[in-house]
This record gives sequence, C-alpha cells and structure tokens, in this order.
Amino acid sequence: METATVNTVATTSRTGRLQTRFAALKAEGRAGLVTYIMAGDPDREASQAILNGLPAAGADVIELGMPFSDPMADGPTIEAAGHRALAAGQTLQGTLNMLARFRETDTETPVVLMGYFNPIHNRGVERFAADAAAAGADGLIIVDMPPEEAPELTGALNAQGLHLIMLTAPTTDAARLSVVLSHAGGFVYYVSIAGVTGTRSADEAQVAEAVARLRQQTDLPIAVGFGIRTPEQAAGIARVADAAVVGSALVERIAKGEDALAYVSALADGVRGARA
Repeated sequence: METATVNTVATTSRTGRLQTRFAALKAEGRAGLVTYIMAGDPDREASQAILNGLPAAGADVIELGMPFSDPMADGPTIEAAGHRALAAGQTLQGTLNMLARFRETDTETPVVLMGYFNPIHNRGVERFAADAAAAGADGLIIVDMPPEEAPELTGALNAQGLHLIMLTAPTTDAARLSVVLSHAGGFVYYVSIAGVTGTRSADEAQVAEAVARLRQQTDLPIAVGFGIRTPEQAAGIARVADAAVVGSALVERIAKGEDALAYVSALADGVRGARA
C-alpha cells in the first residue's frame, strides 16, 4: 500500500490561492488558462514532470484528475487516460503525493483536484479533505455530485479552507442554477457544450451570452471548458470569460507522446493576447 508523503508545510499558503490568482489576472486585464491533466498518465514520473512544468509553460490554474475506473462524465480521451494511469499503478494517495511534490517548488499556482465522489467516500470525506489540504490542494471538482448533495462535502472542505467548484451547463435552468451557485466557491466552471468531454467544440457567441447571464447571478470568476482545442479558440473564450479550460486536447497530446508543455505555451500565448 502506498504511504502518504505529503508535506503539511505546503498548506500554510493554500488559503486564498484561487482568489489571489484571479485578482491578479483581473489586475493584468486578461483571462487565465486552466489546464487539466490526469494524475499518473502515462506513468507517475512523466505525469509529475508535466505537472511541475505547467506553470512555467503558462498555466494559471491546474486541474489534476484523480483516476477512477468508471468515469461516466468523461469522453473517450480522458477515460482512456484514467485507465492508463490506473494500469500504471496510480492511486488516490499517489495523486496526493504528486501534488505534495509539486508544492515543494510551487506554492502559488492554484491546483484543483477533479474526479468522482466514490473514491472520496471510500476514504472518508473528512479524512480526504484533510489529506487534500495537507498535500496543497485549493479545491475540488466532483463531476458526478448533484448540487443537492453538495453538503456532504462542503462542511469538511470549508473546515480545511478548500473550495467546491461547481459545474453549470447550457441545460441548467434558473432554479437549478440558484442551487448550484449556493454551494460554489473559488470559481464557476461553465461547461460550454452538452455531453461528455472532448467530443465537440464550443460556439463562442453562445458562450458569451451564457457568461453574461452568469455574471448577473454570481461575483465568482467564470471559467469555460469543453471543446477548446486551439490557441484561437482559447483566445475567443478569454475575451468573454475569466478563464479558458483545456483538458481533452492536452491529454491527447500526452497520449501521443507529443510536447504537452509546448502546446500549453501556445495556448497561453493565445489567452494572454486575447484582449490586447
């Protein structure tokens, strides 16, 4: 069984990392780039090297996927990444250990753990929240947790200074949006297309309208993901939202053995030049 190697010193600066980053982006007059990778894909050391290199490549916020055997909300690209990671021996503890290693050299870049509730439930919500905070996490995205069930997590997360980032989509009606936003922290993740990840591209005009509606309901930063594959698409989102999220397209490059960090750098150039 893999043992914990987290360094609790890393938790001293975790509180407010997301707020600090988005405030800095606003002061710079630009949107941020949020990048997603699957922990342990294609193997632990390669994944660690990519994780460690993301900030220098231009990632402003990192989503670190927690591999799960039944990823019902993920498209084929991220599903395959999770299976590769599990086959290579990645565990939930291994993911926390990766984050702790990252925090040895980076105490400023926000990192959000993204995954499914089952592994958290099996570990115990309070224990997981404490371990995630000790490793240096700033929040969670739990893709299979309905907002009505969010209180199962929010108490434990709040006690550790962690945010629960909530998802909203084109199909979210006004009544449900109110429930979603009542539990949201850190930022709001707008899923720009209906369906699973990595299957279609977002329509920039529709995203602009959706972001404008969300801004009437929340003061939290709004990050837009799903369907962003090119620097030009990322720039389009960066003109209307507070951050562009790229996941499947980055994971695809990792799967092919391509230079993932060079791709992130190109995306970052697009995002940073979007409002010039």
